[in-house]
Amino acid sequence: MFALQGAVAGGGAVAAMVFVAAVTAVAMIVADRRSEDDQDPLAPAVTPGVSETLPYAALINVLPDPILVVSGLEPDDFTGRRYVFANSAARALFRIDGVEGLLVNLIRDPQLLEAVDAALFRAQDTEAVYETGGAQSRTFRAFARPIGLGFDGAHLALVSLRDETELRQVERTRVDFLANASHELRTPLASLSGFIETLRGHAKADEGARDRFLAIMGAQAERMNRLIDDLMSLSRIELNEHVAPSDRVDLVDVVADVVDAVGPLAAERRVKLEVRRPERGHAPVLGARDQLVQVVQNLVDNALKYSPDGGTVAISMGCGQTADAAAAGVRADAPRLSLLTPDHTGATYAVLRVGDQGPGIEREYLPRLTERFYRVEGQKSGERSGTGLGLAIVKHIVNRHRGGLQVESVRGEGATFTVYLPEPGDEGAAAGHRRESVMEV
Repeated sequence: MFALQGAVAGGGAVAAMVFVAAVTAVAMIVADRRSEDDQDPLAPAVTPGVSETLPYAALINVLPDPILVVSGLEPDDFTGRRYVFANSAARALFRIDGVEGLLVNLIRDPQLLEAVDAALFRAQDTEAVYETGGAQSRTFRAFARPIGLGFDGAHLALVSLRDETELRQVERTRVDFLANASHELRTPLASLSGFIETLRGHAKADEGARDRFLAIMGAQAERMNRLIDDLMSLSRIELNEHVAPSDRVDLVDVVADVVDAVGPLAAERRVKLEVRRPERGHAPVLGARDQLVQVVQNLVDNALKYSPDGGTVAISMGCGQTADAAAAGVRADAPRLSLLTPDHTGATYAVLRVGDQGPGIEREYLPRLTERFYRVEGQKSGERSGTGLGLAIVKHIVNRHRGGLQVESVRGEGATFTVYLPEPGDEGAAAGHRRESVMEV
């Protein structure tokens, strides 16, 4: 214990971790040889025998960074690398159930495995960048350090992972924002500059031309405002995309608020809103309310934008559904594409579908719908013009909520977007059988 205190007091935090991990690894080997009845050293409770044999296991277990102790006997035996200890953070990251196992079952990144080998068999301190992959990818800086030999002659190494997801996301967001903003703002700025020069010149005394040009300039300025607002919103969402929200939100209440807000616009465009939803309080989800409002608002706005006069926008909700049921779609004959699939499909989901009776979307355009600034050919100008960021915002918000997003469309018969979000616990399954209400606006 005095050795550990001295290492920390001397500023050697990494050395202290190495010391602790080495003691733990050796103790685990000794404990394994002494008794087959020893309990899991990661258990937070202090049990007789374990606390004496593994005095530092609890300390490592509460460290916030994922930490593994890895062993290997032969340099050429790549399948012989094993993790012999994993703290709570590592077990949560890699979803480890047992105390030890094959390293390749957890990590298959060649760069990180090479770093581990260098620490095990060449006694080198190494670093590597490790990305978990999946819809909610996380980026770690991995450090591999040699910590000597175990009693069985195996080489031991400490692998610690530092989460750099947010740092890299900030840098990526900054670069993307500058690139996208400069590209998309160039056109309206050029238009404004051209009209300003015209008004300074021969159109200065032409009242008709002046009013027409000022109206166009006002529209271009408003377009820039929308672009900036959407870009800032998207940047904020991406910044925290790896952090899942945990608040309990009633999706029925969110939909009701959006329907109330867009009701006057729908009436102005002579479009009917048909809403099928459970009673309030019967579709809880884990989420951030303001962002869920954005999701519903963007989907309904899109449906209104592409609906013809006298058309109907259908908004339906369900709850207690599996991911497969949520992604099943509403029409068997419609081309369908999953734009976002959650990594974990064991939960139950609340489902929102928004459909219109507009021109629909050709199959070849479906994969690109959530790209930034992408707009389907023939829909880039006129009354249906937009920033091209609405569905990108929807996708990133749904991804942060660990949900799914799907589109199905038949050319000439409209499109339907489906969003499904995880429910808090199992209560959603019962809610799925409760009575639905139908409302038309």
